[in-house]
Amino acid sequence: MACEKFPVHGDPNNLCMEQNNRTDTSPTTTVKPTRKPTPGCKPGKKGCPDTVVPTKNKECECRCRPPLITLGRDSEWFNRSVSVGKVQNCAFPCRGAFFSQEEKDFASVWIALWSGLCFVSTLMTLTTFLIDTQRFKYPERPIVFLSACYFMVSIGYLVRVILGHEEVACEGSMIRYSSTGPVACTMVFLLVYFFGMASSIWWVILSFTWFLAAGLKWGNEAIAGYAQYFHLAAWLIPTVKSVAVLITAAVDGDPVAGICYVGNQNTDNLRGFVLAPLVVYLLVGTSFLFGGFVSLFRIRNVIKQQGGIGGRSKADKLEKLMIRIGIFSVLYTVPATVVIGCHLYETTLYEEWMNPLVCPCEAGGPRSRLIPLYSVLMLKYFMALAVGITSGVWIWSGKTLDSWKRLSRRLFGTSGEPGAVLINPTANKQRAAIKQHYVTSAGAAPSSTLLSGPHITAAAPGSLQSSSQHHFHHHQQQQQQSQPLSHV
Repeated sequence: MACEKFPVHGDPNNLCMEQNNRTDTSPTTTVKPTRKPTPGCKPGKKGCPDTVVPTKNKECECRCRPPLITLGRDSEWFNRSVSVGKVQNCAFPCRGAFFSQEEKDFASVWIALWSGLCFVSTLMTLTTFLIDTQRFKYPERPIVFLSACYFMVSIGYLVRVILGHEEVACEGSMIRYSSTGPVACTMVFLLVYFFGMASSIWWVILSFTWFLAAGLKWGNEAIAGYAQYFHLAAWLIPTVKSVAVLITAAVDGDPVAGICYVGNQNTDNLRGFVLAPLVVYLLVGTSFLFGGFVSLFRIRNVIKQQGGIGGRSKADKLEKLMIRIGIFSVLYTVPATVVIGCHLYETTLYEEWMNPLVCPCEAGGPRSRLIPLYSVLMLKYFMALAVGITSGVWIWSGKTLDSWKRLSRRLFGTSGEPGAVLINPTANKQRAAIKQHYVTSAGAAPSSTLLSGPHITAAAPGSLQSSSQHHFHHHQQQQQQSQPLSHV
């Protein structure tokens, strides 16, 4: 019953008898096999057959051959839709079948490097937000949540670095075709896929809030009033998609990156769960961003037409804001577009990469022996983490340095009285300015002070002197009431 031992129909060196459908009773004649073509005989040449039939047909059979892994009946994956090309019960190896060992080692170092940088950059952004929460208001606040999502994505890649390629993405010597059971694979999938999709939705929300602020002239408070709806959309949609992926058992291993994702071994899952949502998010977010830029340009032209020193300063501030928004938009849209292009490249040529592994002689021209471009895959992993690395661009300013200085003062007590840490470091400056103001205003009467003498009661109720005394007395009472709360 070894079907692969049967001769191939049309082989001139191995006869295969056909069914006799003739009705005549004439004696049968033995047909001699076609002579083996002479070496150097080209098709179309005189004395040569039109086509040269290969002599070793077993090498052209469509079968599971090394480095692919044949699944026997004792395997739990036997007859469970595991295939490579057109061959069933054939599994892809754990570390792939296209690249050398040096390229595989470099991929591990490459992914570890960029995931580490993404982790550090997003951690700095989140720490700066926690130090000075009031600084990040809408429409800027979605940048913080976008950074938080990429922080979790980088943790997903770092888990793979810590646990190892085989522990996460492989099942024995074969790649994982489902995450049912292993905790590490499911955890890495949720960290990378769930928070990756949530980051794309936060990008759409960021563009939308910019459009509300610039195009529709909404204020910070008005936008913040819809924050609960933003969070509902940003976390609920990826949750539904992640549950759908787990229910359909679409999670599989990545033989290059060593993580668990969706669509590595099935292009339909890649198109439905990854590619289509990313394209929709990018188009919607870019549309809102473009509308906001058009409105900002109109506002800038109106301010310039007003003229004056105030108009020029406002126009300069607006131009700086537009430059920052533009830089951050480019730093997101370019990596997102490149990632989409890499996924399109994989889905388009996936079958042409896999079929020659099982059917090496299948007709299809020179394209049938294509292998994935190593540089394209490395670019995809870099761009998938680049947004998290560049998300810190928004906080690269003097305000960030001031926030970290205040944190160091709180932790180490490097300012104020010995052993005391100020909760509000600007309170002393305000008090000193107010005191200086009233002392200066009282300089016209050097022989008297504002706290003694009959002039306190004799001053006219509506005079400047009585007004100053009233405000100063009120300020002194506030200072005495708030002074115990100004130090720890």
